[in-house]
Amino acid sequence: METKRNAITSVLGHIRGALLDNGLTLAVAESCTGGLLSNLITNAPGSSRYFIGGVVAYDNKVKTRLLGVQETTLERYGAVSMETAVEMAVGARGLLKSDISVGITGIAGPDGGSPDKPAGTVCVAVDFKGQTIVKQFRFKGARLEIKKQSAKGALDMLVESLLKSMAERAAL
Repeated sequence: METKRNAITSVLGHIRGALLDNGLTLAVAESCTGGLLSNLITNAPGSSRYFIGGVVAYDNKVKTRLLGVQETTLERYGAVSMETAVEMAVGARGLLKSDISVGITGIAGPDGGSPDKPAGTVCVAVDFKGQTIVKQFRFKGARLEIKKQSAKGALDMLVESLLKSMAERAAL
């Protein structure tokens, strides 16, 4: 347990440093994590200097009305899809006027899964000024463990996106 906590603290430190050093802001749109990602981000001292806020879009109506997820996306791909995660991230970045945003949607379980999308299926997107990376994960465990793994996966992707951006900027 302590190792996981230290790993998240370390990742949050990298994110904090990169955001502050580059004057960047962050927003999130969460579904299956129910605010856990926002909670982890705001546990870091000084997070108010870069974290703008988040939207917990648990219901599809919130995804469409507030974040601008297209109903056709939900119909074609489902609420738990990489396409929906991307639209959530893009919507959060636009709504909250941030430089970077994260969108998370998934099935924390134990119910709600299907053969194609079992419990533990989670899609995460990071949108950095219009450049988006997206991944689908298949986490295992009880509901809370899947939520924690989802938030950690999102933080890892955020670090990946920040490092990629900094490397591209350094190469110029």
